[in-house]
Amino acid sequence: MQIDLLDTFLDLVETRSFHRTAERLRITQSTVSARVTALEQAVGQRLFDRSRAGTDLTPEGKRFEPHARALRHEWNEAKRRIQIPQGAAQLLRLGIQNDLAAVYLGDWVAEFRAALPQTAFYIEPDYSNQMCADLLTGILDFAVMFSPKPHPDLHFDSVGEVTYRMVSTDTPRLAEVMPDRFVFAHFSPAFEEMHRQLTPALAASPVSVGQSGSVVSLLTAMGGSGYVLEKTAADLIAGGRFMAVEDAPDLRQPVFAAIHIRHRTLPLHRKLTQLVARHFRDAR
Repeated sequence: MQIDLLDTFLDLVETRSFHRTAERLRITQSTVSARVTALEQAVGQRLFDRSRAGTDLTPEGKRFEPHARALRHEWNEAKRRIQIPQGAAQLLRLGIQNDLAAVYLGDWVAEFRAALPQTAFYIEPDYSNQMCADLLTGILDFAVMFSPKPHPDLHFDSVGEVTYRMVSTDTPRLAEVMPDRFVFAHFSPAFEEMHRQLTPALAASPVSVGQSGSVVSLLTAMGGSGYVLEKTAADLIAGGRFMAVEDAPDLRQPVFAAIHIRHRTLPLHRKLTQLVARHFRDAR
């Protein structure tokens, strides 16, 4: 069976639209239809009902969906398992939230390699949604992220939290922080909501970004105020140009380890989760 038939089927399960799936996969609608037809012929059952109201799974399609996800996951894992670098016993592909990678990547990888010396690592900083998708398809083995995306095939463990603090080139007082000199941060949906609730006057900022490193770059170039990771805030303040906005609330972002449900009980993946959780405990 061609894996692109499964990819098309699973994308259509999400979109319920031949047009949208064609756009997302960058193929024509006729190709989507041809792939669905080929898959239905391969399994011997009709998988979708298509009407003016939209596209819905048939009962057979609903039963086939979890098997399709498992087949795609196993296929991607199989490809990766034969691509192990010379001298390594195994290859692990790790995803790390962009903001966390900027500060913690070196320490974490050093701990991972010390604990698993025969393992080769491929590390990809990314955003939570993409990492969840890559775990589902088998592109990633393990991920550390801000925003779990609930799915029956994914398992999440809370491993700690990171703190963001407000710094400024202008003032140490929250009341004097001006919205037009503030860089609003949306590191995750939960963080953005907390930010808006605790500092509503600053939500009108004309500049909004999704990475702590981008906040630092903008503040360094233009001056002003914004939230950055606690460790980054300490470094900026030590440099002399920035000051802490002492009465601004600290914003805490939960951190989660994520794996495919099939790996939940494997010792290797439990070890990675424990190492990340220990890092946050030791940092308290």
